[in-house]
Amino acid sequence: MKIILCAVLASTLLGAVPTLALAEDAAAPAAAAASEPPPSPLSFNIGAVSEYRYRGISQTRFQPAVQGGIDYAFASGLYVGTWMSNIRWIKDAGTIAGVDVGTAPVEWDFYGGYKGEIVKDLSYDVGALVYYYPSQHSGAIPGAKNADTAEIYGALTYGPATVKYSHAVTTLFGFAGSTNSGYLEAAASFDLGQGWGIAPHVGYQHVSGSNNGVSNDTYTYTDYSLTGTKDFGNGLTISLAAVGTSTKSVPGSYAYVSPDGKNLGRATAVLGVKYTF
Repeated sequence: MKIILCAVLASTLLGAVPTLALAEDAAAPAAAAASEPPPSPLSFNIGAVSEYRYRGISQTRFQPAVQGGIDYAFASGLYVGTWMSNIRWIKDAGTIAGVDVGTAPVEWDFYGGYKGEIVKDLSYDVGALVYYYPSQHSGAIPGAKNADTAEIYGALTYGPATVKYSHAVTTLFGFAGSTNSGYLEAAASFDLGQGWGIAPHVGYQHVSGSNNGVSNDTYTYTDYSLTGTKDFGNGLTISLAAVGTSTKSVPGSYAYVSPDGKNLGRATAVLGVKYTF
């Protein structure tokens, strides 16, 4: 989450000053501002977290992750980007199932979309996102499919609040028969001043379809988080999040459970640092 703080500079001239001098003084800052180059549409980010949680589920078996991405925002509202993080969950699922799924050490995302404003303070964001997992063949796990996933999404933001829906147009993260699964989330971002911010979030992941006559709804769950952030300026932000889900172990399943039987959606705190430039 980026927190952008805007500072407005004002000055008051006291005493008798000629009109011409006032005009020149006012024109000088305007000319200086006009000479400043516009913000670059290209940005980079790199960071680390004590644990990579996505939709409340640990992707690194409670271990740290290093992450980074590149974004390009067009003046028209179009944007594209890519992002990467180390993961462990695919290889862990193969370990539980006793099959070789490849190394699968990385999640590599590609996304693009369009942002615009409907009316004042009400904006929208639509796009598509592909989750790509190199060096994996998780379809070797009994009852599973390839983990690569494609979603389309749409979001509405009013003031600090955002509602977003993501729809899977492929099977979802390896769940067989799960095409058309959906994730509905609501979040808000509040600026507390002095670089501090807080962001509550709640989401509902519905896993649709069935596998061999058994409904995938067993894997449907709710996640929640509350994240506090501190923006230190110059692109550096530190965050601390309380995260949890309603997941529980499903007998005979490789989902949401680590090789040692721990719930990957259990409540925890996640510390993160991010640098954007």
